[in-house]
Amino acid sequence: MSGSVLAVAVMGASLLASGLMVSVLSVLPIAQSVQNAADAAALSAADTVSGAAAGVPCEVAAQAAAVNGAAVVDCSVDGLVVSVTVGRTAFGFMVRSEARAGPP
Repeated sequence: MSGSVLAVAVMGASLLASGLMVSVLSVLPIAQSVQNAADAAALSAADTVSGAAAGVPCEVAAQAAAVNGAAVVDCSVDGLVVSVTVGRTAFGFMVRSEARAGPP
């Protein structure tokens, strides 16, 4: 009888661990997506600052982030360098990423 209980306990623990791993690993593609959104937002804003594109840098960054499924959390312009932080909620957690763009 105790062997059956132990087997059921091991199976339950294995299922629980598998479920947690799938949940954690499913956040990784979302984190990469948020990083891509941050990169696109920073590059778009830097194009605006440099005069290559029309518009207000942080507004353009917000549009680029929205197209990529994220929202701008912070945006700052220092000369020709733009720093952008974007975020997206996934599974109840805010996934954030930062990017900077400007001339070399």
